[in-house]
This record gives sequence, structure tokens and C-alpha cells, in this order.
Amino acid sequence: MSADKEFLLKVAELFAENGAKTLTMDDIAKEFAMSKKTLYQLYKNKEDLLTEVLDYKMDLIVETLLLNDSKTDNAIERMFLREKDFENFSRTNKTTFIRQLIKYYPSIYNQHILSIDEKISKIVTHNIKLGRQQGYYRTDFDERLYIKFLLQLMFSYEDSPLFENEVNDRQSFCLKVMVFYMHSIATKKGKDFLKDFDFKQEV
Repeated sequence: MSADKEFLLKVAELFAENGAKTLTMDDIAKEFAMSKKTLYQLYKNKEDLLTEVLDYKMDLIVETLLLNDSKTDNAIERMFLREKDFENFSRTNKTTFIRQLIKYYPSIYNQHILSIDEKISKIVTHNIKLGRQQGYYRTDFDERLYIKFLLQLMFSYEDSPLFENEVNDRQSFCLKVMVFYMHSIATKKGKDFLKDFDFKQEV
């Protein structure tokens, strides 16, 4: 891993632990034993650094999602492999971090969500085409809209007041979201497959 990637990974951890607003450029400079001048030569401001960190984390998840395609040819199994990555992705957005990001840096947050939609949608759209070819998914739904439903639900654990008192942990929540989504697009053949798959996953 290159030095700049290692730097972004460590800064991402600092943001997740401390919050988007709470962590300052001074804190980051001290953590890496560098001067503020050096830090500002690399990133013009905190907003610039936040954007770089979010883009880097998203790229890591996208790489993992694509890697999972080589593990199975079954469209449904691929989505449940991806569910773990969706959960890992949402876990990086810890409550304090994501809420401060929404409150204090709304434009960065909104652009981040749009970037997620753009990159993840391509992967899930390919999965829908595969699932339809395999007879697992219906052909009578708007894939773009359903993908947006999926992403919105995945991220609602942290940023929706409806789930502030959610009793399920994040992993269980994301798995239930994926099961809900899969049943909404599955054919009878797909639902028959899901019955056994759900049992294995102890949903």
C-alpha cells in the first residue's frame, strides 16, 4: 500500500473514532507528527481531506464487491456476499461521524451519497441482469429505483431518526434489509432458493 493510501486509511480511522467536526487539522498533524503547513500543502482544507477519505473508503468497498463476483456464479449468493460489504461500508460511518458529516458538511455528505449511488448501482445492475438470466429475479420492476431503495435502507441505520432506538445490531439490520430487498425482486424460483439460503444465514 502506498504512503498516501496508508495516510488516508489512518485518517479515516481518526474521523470514525472522533467525528467529522470534532477531529481538527491540528489533531491530524499531531497524530502524524507533521507540521500544519505540511498538511495544508497536501490538502487545501479539512473539507478537501474529508472528501479524499470518503472517496478512498468507497473505492476499497467497490474493489471488494467486484472481487466477490469471482467466488460464485449465482446472482443471489453474490448479493449476500455483498451484504457483508455493505454492512462493512456502513460500519465505517460510525454514528458520531456520519451525523456530524450530515450536520456540518451536508454538501460533502450529499456528494458522497451520489457517488455511492453511481458506483454501486453499476455493480447491482449487473447482478440484476444476471439474476434475470438465471430466472431468479423478476423482469417487471425498475432496477434503478429498486437499487436506490436498497441503498437508502442500508444507510438509514445511522442517519434516520426512525432507527435511533433500533434493537438489532448493524450486521443483523443490514442482513434483514438485504433479505427484504431480495424477496421484493425474486421470482418463485428465486424465493424457493432464498428459503434454504435464509435458513443457512439464520435470518
